[in-house]
Amino acid sequence: MLQAQQRAVAHGRRPFSTGRRAVLARAAAPVASQAPTCVPVQFHQEKLAGLVNEQQFKAVIKGLVASGKMPSYLEPAWEYFYDHYKSAVVNSGVPGADEKLVTQVQASILDNVLLQAVQPYTFPSFHTRITEPYNYYDFGQRYVGTLIDFKNSVLGHRERWDRVQELLSQKHNVVLLANHQTEADPGVFAHMLASTHPQLATDVIYVAGDRVVTDPMCKPFSMGRNLFCVHSKKHMDDVPELKAAKMETNRKTLVAMQRQLNAGGTLIWIAPSGGRDRPNADGVWSPDTFDPAAVELMRNLLQRAKQPGHLIPMSMYSFPLMPPPKTVDKSIGERRLTAFTGVGISLCEELDIPSIISGSEEKEVQQRALATAAHSAVTESYRQLETAITDPAFRASRPEFSQPWLQAA
Repeated sequence: MLQAQQRAVAHGRRPFSTGRRAVLARAAAPVASQAPTCVPVQFHQEKLAGLVNEQQFKAVIKGLVASGKMPSYLEPAWEYFYDHYKSAVVNSGVPGADEKLVTQVQASILDNVLLQAVQPYTFPSFHTRITEPYNYYDFGQRYVGTLIDFKNSVLGHRERWDRVQELLSQKHNVVLLANHQTEADPGVFAHMLASTHPQLATDVIYVAGDRVVTDPMCKPFSMGRNLFCVHSKKHMDDVPELKAAKMETNRKTLVAMQRQLNAGGTLIWIAPSGGRDRPNADGVWSPDTFDPAAVELMRNLLQRAKQPGHLIPMSMYSFPLMPPPKTVDKSIGERRLTAFTGVGISLCEELDIPSIISGSEEKEVQQRALATAAHSAVTESYRQLETAITDPAFRASRPEFSQPWLQAA
């Protein structure tokens, strides 16, 4: 067993106190995951809490379109999302992964998207995850967890994660320079560390770009994560008249980041590529090239902080779970294709910055060398991680890859 099945909580609803509307909790169908063993599905709207099958859910979507509360083009898009998610979950073979669970999870997503339409949340430069009265962290973990094949997922170099936890406890700062593959990456990261390093899973701060805090489908999931909100160079000029405001937001975020690093004990996750990986012409996935300016920014922030800091590359394999569009699209509202799959993360050795930049006195040359070293480490780690996930024999022969959630079950 991956882990003991979630046991159903008491039947019916439990109201949560909130300043503007009630938050309802419904018992979810049991599902094997390494999420909390007994977490009810929460709802803002009672009528959505009662949906338990596909027919009921799609009827609600049609009703929202008919009443003008949802644009008509979203009906086929959401049906596509529901159908692929249902196929992935129901065919996973996980006990309790049935149509009721699928519908409850999809209804909870719809519930949050609708709430954002009438009560939109604006992300500050530094956003702290929201867990009360509505637990957005559990909301995200539940959805991602139903798509993870824990039997074929791995955590790479557990001892290095132990070291990160130790450094943070000593008030050191750690920046993870990672590749990025799907919208679900924060959930994957948290699930991979939840059984061994729960504090890393919950306390990490993600450097988040435009889509994460503006796409209506992404926003509720983002509200459950700690975020430093920035506008990436890839999308800085998408709307020219907003460029100045975006640059000001980035300035405020840098101030917030420096403040946190000065306090110490801060773990930051950043994708120096500025976006998600994409497959090459042959369909092969690899970590996208790192932007030297992004790596240098993090090195500079660590160097200026009042506490010691460490730059550590990290690889992530997650693209089959929710692959991004093959091309970078500036528009909001992409189709969501999902699959039940193995995933994983693996930590590399800390970058030896003095050694890496010692070959030149030119600043730009040093920056390129540091970004190249980080990207090379992530790429090599990624290849090993991918093989460990897709090849059980290789995984069994390599002690650096573990599955602690299986041992804890």
